[in-house]
Amino acid sequence: MNYVFSEKVSHLQASAIREILKFTSVPGVISFAAGNPAPEAFPVEMIQQISAELFAEDPISVLQYGITEGYLPLRNLMKERMAQKGIFPEETDELIITSGAQQVMELACKAICNAGDTLICEAPSFIGSLNAFKSYNVNLIGIPLDEEGMNPELLENALKQNPNTRLIYLIPNFQNPTGKTTTLSRRKELYALAKKYNTLIIEDNPYGDLRFAGEEIPSIKSFDTDDRVIYAGTFSKVLSPGIRVGYGIANKEIISKMIVCKQVSDVQTNNFGQMLAYQFMKKVDFDAHLANLRTIYRQKANRMLNGIQEHFSEKISYTRPEGGLFLWCTLPEGSDMNGFCQKAVQEYQIAVVPGNAFMVSEQDETTSFRLNYSTPTDEAIDKGIAMLGKLTKIMFD
Repeated sequence: MNYVFSEKVSHLQASAIREILKFTSVPGVISFAAGNPAPEAFPVEMIQQISAELFAEDPISVLQYGITEGYLPLRNLMKERMAQKGIFPEETDELIITSGAQQVMELACKAICNAGDTLICEAPSFIGSLNAFKSYNVNLIGIPLDEEGMNPELLENALKQNPNTRLIYLIPNFQNPTGKTTTLSRRKELYALAKKYNTLIIEDNPYGDLRFAGEEIPSIKSFDTDDRVIYAGTFSKVLSPGIRVGYGIANKEIISKMIVCKQVSDVQTNNFGQMLAYQFMKKVDFDAHLANLRTIYRQKANRMLNGIQEHFSEKISYTRPEGGLFLWCTLPEGSDMNGFCQKAVQEYQIAVVPGNAFMVSEQDETTSFRLNYSTPTDEAIDKGIAMLGKLTKIMFD
């Protein structure tokens, strides 16, 4: 039988990251391609203890249906925590618990955008969100990043040329895939443009709690004076990605539509994950837990950066992230980036992610690739970066 798929999904392709991850199962391959938290970052013993207590004391609530908005104690706790950061204005906003932060992007796009509406994102950007947006047949436009964030002149040009722009998608902190951080002045500039052209912003902040260098920068949501920022956060990078618990904050009218959209998607976020996250935050010094995570990622990032400085060709440029899980390497102009990535995994057994996996279209030109330092062991970082550096010198020196 010849299957005909809907216009919403017929143009979607399997993630290039997932394809490359297939190589990681080959014995001997060192993977810098994943985006997982460090294995040593998981508070396994505490999760075991809390899980046992939940099933011993309140098993039916764990196993039963819940409400779409989310587990009330967790919602109230997160509202209080976000209000302290200036991110939750109680008089105008509401908070929804989602099945991971990516669902915030999917629900927001579903609630706000019609097919053919324009959605502007950073170029490059997170592939999961890009595919969520593409599934609603929006006109997706990527705006390049400079050292301060999304280029404002190019953004304004795009807004002028596309008056039907409904959303601007940003990852201001330690962006995936580049590791770049949008400066405060640039955040204010981008917000002013959104206000000028009457569009909404999705501020995706999965890595904000993992700052291990530099100074904290206020979120865009914290200076949102006219309810145009939809904020997305998650427990995936600070507790466990497997529990699939994220959250969205936005004006009450927006959240009410996202709730309806979620009801026809997965009805609710799983109760066990929500209750686990709540009990963890109540029983553990959460700020001390975050400090420990920052120590882990600071050490791993510095180890990889030191290795790059020692082993890579000087013709390779790279970002120096102040937090998060990734950094971004750029080959000399005109280089065959895909060929480099293929050679790395096939001949040197080092898996990296080609940069075009993060572009609006994988046909968009880029000479960059992404490295992840959170997942590999210290020994794997040392060995893999030395081998990858050898390849850069063979090809570019």
